[in-house]
Amino acid sequence: MSFILQVSNLVKSFGSLTAVRDVSFEIRQGTCFGLLGPNGAGKTTTIEMMEGIKTPDAGTIMYQGEALGTQFRNEAGIMFQNTALQDFITVREIMIQFSRFYPDTASIDELAEQFALHDFLDQDTRKLSGGQKQRLLLAMALINKPKIMFLDEPTTGLDPQSRRNLWRQVQQVKEEGATILLTTHYMEEAYELCDEIAIMDHGRIIAHDAPDALLAAHFDDVVVQIQAADIPRDIGEREFQAIYRNDSAHIVTGDVNRTIEHLLHLDIPLNHLRIRARNLEDLFLELTGKELRG
Repeated sequence: MSFILQVSNLVKSFGSLTAVRDVSFEIRQGTCFGLLGPNGAGKTTTIEMMEGIKTPDAGTIMYQGEALGTQFRNEAGIMFQNTALQDFITVREIMIQFSRFYPDTASIDELAEQFALHDFLDQDTRKLSGGQKQRLLLAMALINKPKIMFLDEPTTGLDPQSRRNLWRQVQQVKEEGATILLTTHYMEEAYELCDEIAIMDHGRIIAHDAPDALLAAHFDDVVVQIQAADIPRDIGEREFQAIYRNDSAHIVTGDVNRTIEHLLHLDIPLNHLRIRARNLEDLFLELTGKELRG
């Protein structure tokens, strides 16, 4: 499988702040590549350089073996995190408008069918719901039949049903041959969609591999989860080094039987006990820390 995009030794500074520090990775054709990181990690700046919006201070970005140019602009589709649609025009009109930016475009009717836009094609863009707008923006990113797509937090603000519907549409786009670069703060989304992920922090790539390979490399334990109301915080933290989050106590253990025996010895009720494998959220917090970023 060949590489469609190669990023080598990217550096970008803003005054005294170096936002991106010697970042390198390659994206295989036909895959979904996730770029993850906390706020301020440098991922947005990295993506904007890859999209051709910002110019690197150092390093190179190669698309199909060549520097970014006309071919890349014609073959790249971008779904920005925030896009202001033009007011007082219909969904159909804005899709026609965008189609005129490219020499080769997809059928608007076919995109409308694929993303269930037909019911509001003649509706003012100001009247779209959040889910309808996201489906429209994804369709617009596909209007030039792109070979590579950039999806910047595409499901932010969507309800769970709309989010999973968009996942199915992104998976379909990949199955049809497009390469996808995805950013998201939803770790479940990254695990569901991405063939590879790179985690950034403080301007650098700190982990890069397939999601399951990263989890296997970093964890050989599981999480025993109990309702916080069932295990007093002083006992949980003293006896198990439990972490309290979202009304639950999370106990990381490499020996489940021994942990459960100790819980029973302390008369902790196990009616709501749950055992789960470590996930990408655990890995993300392990690598980047638990403190809130500005």
